[in-house]
Amino acid sequence: MRYVSNHIPKDTPQNRRPEYFMAPSTITIHNTANLTSTAANERSWLTNPANKAQASYHIVVDEREAIECIPLNESAWHAGDGSGAKSGNRTSIGVEICESGNYAKTLDNAASLVAQMLKDRGWGVDRLRRHFDWSGKICPRLMYDDGKWTGWFAFKASVQRKLDEMKGATAKVEIPKATVMYDGVKAQDAVIIDGSVYVPLRYIAERVGANVAWDNTKKIATITSKERG
Repeated sequence: MRYVSNHIPKDTPQNRRPEYFMAPSTITIHNTANLTSTAANERSWLTNPANKAQASYHIVVDEREAIECIPLNESAWHAGDGSGAKSGNRTSIGVEICESGNYAKTLDNAASLVAQMLKDRGWGVDRLRRHFDWSGKICPRLMYDDGKWTGWFAFKASVQRKLDEMKGATAKVEIPKATVMYDGVKAQDAVIIDGSVYVPLRYIAERVGANVAWDNTKKIATITSKERG
């Protein structure tokens, strides 16, 4: 999925980009409520003269791409709960999920995008919100399922799986360490891998009176005792 930053101008009508600084603490999920509109269409709608609504959003995603419409450190009018300091509009990043095209692919893209956003911020899925959580609007509407919100819970589970995969891919491998003593003196730090202790070859060879030669082309290390050398 392609990620594009295409911010609407600061003077966009209806105060859609108020330029209020925001230190976001959550991510709010929406559906676009338009069965034919793509991410590019939704971005264009924000600056369309025919659009008289104040509503705006940070990111819109479809089956092909995600478009960032407003910087993620600025407020947008997406939560429907006013401009108070603790409102969703002033504290949450709004992500619109398109309903057109291959919706399953769009949902997967959205889950990947949101998982990466959570990972980048050190957050968990507890930081996810529905539009419904801020103002009671039935949105994201395709996740509503007559009030059971099965689609919402499935989306959060998908985000969690992707987040776990991302964390697993970048997790640091802790290798146990060991200390090598030579004639009662600490000689060299070493590591333990599969029950064996590994130390630098040159360090040990030279301590026992041998020379080490390294052929970088053939990747061959040769140990020669000084008696034979």
